[in-house]
Amino acid sequence: MTEGDVDDVRRYGRLYPIARAVLTPLFRACWRIRVEGLDHVPRQGPAILCPNHTSVIDSFLMPSVLPRRITFVGKSEYLDDWKTRYLFPALGMIPIDRRGGDASRRALEAATRVLERGELFGIYPEGTRSRDGRLHKGHTGAARLALRTGAPLVPVGIIGTRDIQPPGARVPRPFAACIIRFGRPIDVTRHRHRVDDRLLLRQITDELMYEVRELTGQEYVDEYATRRPESLPPQPTAVVAGSDGGRGASAALQGSSAP
Repeated sequence: MTEGDVDDVRRYGRLYPIARAVLTPLFRACWRIRVEGLDHVPRQGPAILCPNHTSVIDSFLMPSVLPRRITFVGKSEYLDDWKTRYLFPALGMIPIDRRGGDASRRALEAATRVLERGELFGIYPEGTRSRDGRLHKGHTGAARLALRTGAPLVPVGIIGTRDIQPPGARVPRPFAACIIRFGRPIDVTRHRHRVDDRLLLRQITDELMYEVRELTGQEYVDEYATRRPESLPPQPTAVVAGSDGGRGASAALQGSSAP
């Protein structure tokens, strides 16, 4: 790892402990958050948490209920806005350049380092928010990352956050309820030698999306939520910060951008 890589790792999540201490009690006062299946999240060691995504607030509520820190990935465009340029990386977001190239490879490598340190990593398999509230076809980035690192995939179903903060709403609605369900981990270690097997990547991804659908009860649509299925980089990518309590050089994190 180069000196620059070390600096990048240190840059992510510097404000996380402070943010968690402030936001967790605030969230619990503002919304009725029910958590189910938290015992499916490993108490130690790496794991890739894969939730559905219908609201911007998903990236904040899910980490707030975890007993461990989690790091997400987010689109690099957040760094173009002065309001989020420093905040999101400080909270742990790894930016994804969806145009591909070296930036995407660095994001994948950063995600791999998170897991190799035995931490939790979060990625949205749909690649972006579902504007219609349905569950869309998953991109294979999470499966590729799991095969590369050996970390289990944990399906997550988030219900109700679309009512808390609907698409286009700038401010979330207070006092609403939501449910966050964690499913049984999917172990892919027996397939680690097949990291470039596209058929296997699709099979694992489809299994993951089936489990998410079972957790949410959403209608499933066999098409990508993004406008163009190939609009995300063919290189790994990596999303927003997680909690302490709680996108290879190929298409590793394809389609994993946050809100």
